[in-house]
Amino acid sequence: MIKKLILVSAVATGTACWESTPRTTNDPPANYQPEPMGNRTSNLNTNIEKAPPANSNSSAKTGFTANLSDGFEQPKDDVGRKLLREYGSVFIARGGALPPNKVVYRDEADVSRMQASLGKASATIGGHSLELQTAAMAALQDAIKAAQAKNLQITPRGSDSAKRTYTETVGLWNSRVDPALKHWVGKGKLTQAEADKIKAMSTFEQVSEVLRLEEKGIFFAKDLSKSIIYSVAPPGTSQHLSMLAFDVTEHDNAAVRTILAENGWFQTVASDLPHFTFLGVKETELPALGLKQTTSGGRTFWVPDI
Repeated sequence: MIKKLILVSAVATGTACWESTPRTTNDPPANYQPEPMGNRTSNLNTNIEKAPPANSNSSAKTGFTANLSDGFEQPKDDVGRKLLREYGSVFIARGGALPPNKVVYRDEADVSRMQASLGKASATIGGHSLELQTAAMAALQDAIKAAQAKNLQITPRGSDSAKRTYTETVGLWNSRVDPALKHWVGKGKLTQAEADKIKAMSTFEQVSEVLRLEEKGIFFAKDLSKSIIYSVAPPGTSQHLSMLAFDVTEHDNAAVRTILAENGWFQTVASDLPHFTFLGVKETELPALGLKQTTSGGRTFWVPDI
């Protein structure tokens, strides 16, 4: 789910982004009033907890940074700033959604605290039991009904298409890191001692080390020819952790993409085509929130204008 990155040399030494503190209250901006996305009803079987209050304001803000939540923790190093540019669209989510309050969550406990603060809804879709933030699930259900009215489907790619735990993102990370370490030891680019040292690190510590090695051409993506961030989000950074992301089987269908956009779901990560992010506003509102439109392969992506 990852857009192409060009890593900079400061990644090797920057670690401030990876110093994490427990989640504090992440109140949405006080001065933003979204247009209603419509009544949220569905014929799907759901289990809904109380949702957080919608964002509200008396005067509009413009620009990406201005529209981040008041409690947002700005990254302090190049790794964090790069990740903010790559995955940052989710941080301006509206329409009743509560966006994450920092770029990187340190571990399972940190993610669990964040997820516990969210209003959640569960539903069985396409044979999979899934969980999203309440507003996101309601909007997805509306999109599914709109698609059905046009004899189309919107279904998940798998059981991990919506909410993920930190442990699940670590599993995806390891599925790239472990084979890559074995490969580069075999090629003589790393010693076995160096590989063992990396494997002994916490996942949190591994991220900076892996990105440092990639600056030297030792890549960790699945095909070993480019950055791991082409393949997976570093643990603690996935939009799925905040329950505002959904991977769609029918993502190749332009009509499905249009229906999702009409219900507040947009593509925001150009290298992850099935991935959609709930932003909770109309497409015409996104530029004022600090997102810019990019196109690739006939698709529209909305990314931070920073």
